[in-house]
Amino acid sequence: MKQLFVLTALTSLLILGCGNDNSNGNQGGFGNFGGGPGQRATSVETSDIQIGTIAEQVRSFGNVKAQNVVSVIPQVSNRITEMYVDLGDTVRQGEVLAKIHDATFRDQLAQARSQVAQSRVAVQRDSTEYARMQQLRERDLASESELDAAQATYQSSLAQYESARASLTQALEDFNNTEVKAPVRGVITLRAMEEGDLATTGTEMFQIASTGGYESRIYLPAEDWRAVKIGQEVNLRSSNESDISARGVVSRKSPQLDATTGLGEVVITITQAGSSVYPGVLTENIVNIEVKDQAMIVPRSALVEQVETVINPETNTIDLKRSYSVFVSRGDSVAERRNLTLGIQQGDRIEVLNGLLPDDQIIVTGQNGLEDGARISVATGVQFQAPEQRPINSGDADTASQDETAADSTSNE
Repeated sequence: MKQLFVLTALTSLLILGCGNDNSNGNQGGFGNFGGGPGQRATSVETSDIQIGTIAEQVRSFGNVKAQNVVSVIPQVSNRITEMYVDLGDTVRQGEVLAKIHDATFRDQLAQARSQVAQSRVAVQRDSTEYARMQQLRERDLASESELDAAQATYQSSLAQYESARASLTQALEDFNNTEVKAPVRGVITLRAMEEGDLATTGTEMFQIASTGGYESRIYLPAEDWRAVKIGQEVNLRSSNESDISARGVVSRKSPQLDATTGLGEVVITITQAGSSVYPGVLTENIVNIEVKDQAMIVPRSALVEQVETVINPETNTIDLKRSYSVFVSRGDSVAERRNLTLGIQQGDRIEVLNGLLPDDQIIVTGQNGLEDGARISVATGVQFQAPEQRPINSGDADTASQDETAADSTSNE
């Protein structure tokens, strides 16, 4: 009787336990060992696949320069008495920038004018005498030697007059050069001297950046240099800003690599610039090598990386073979793994060549640790969108991801 009671109690407990398992499908049980309908669902977030434009890019830093920078060098030497402009001032062509002490040059000009006046009188006198000697010679009232002497005197006076005129021209130019003037219209980007300094010929006093336009020069390794073509579009971002600050095009490139550095020069002409772009600013130059429209794009964060170790018996080396996949939601309840073939990678945006359909819902959060066929519970979906093109002048612009290390490592694989 006692043994029957124990057996009945154990049977009741077993039935009660099985009943509890069946009432909670998330806990599994003996009948659901290893998952199946009783597997716990993983909470995930999904996103639509973006269909849009993506670009393969080359990035490098360079300084913005004016396309034409003019050095202003004084043509006379003396103390500077006045400085009329400072850094950043916009000047007109012909505007006086500085004044050099002119007393010495004023005296030289007065002396040169006096010499010209004296030489002119001498020329008139000797010209009259030479004409008189010619008349006397015609009537045999003067000898040939007297005529020759008069001619020589006249020619000497004429030469002295021409020399005096040349000296006057130089003295006038020197006097005028005591006013240092702007040769072009532009912005003062360098003021190398101050009032009281000694201005000397051959020493730069100012630099003026003409307002004709800006450019940026970058230097690229061979592979990137070969990929860059004239006419390709470029986005420029100031080093202290996250948004695009200017746009331009590749206008020139060096015909060969530098023998010392192995780098090739590329010149970018800026076609549209915001207020933060001016000569001297360091910018990141983003050259669009290849642009694809209507590309299928997913965020890099959605990718699941698989790494396979491959041993090469011939070389006795170990290689790492990487492949990438994503999980898509099937019926909002099951995760399905899709192996991918990747294309262009632009920051956190990656082109998918094969493996997805445009209407697939990709899992962007919670995909790590999922297995193919795993149960999922889809939370509120998120939208993955490309950065919008916004006007530069408003302070907003098309932004690119800063996750360069991740993008570059994926590109190399």
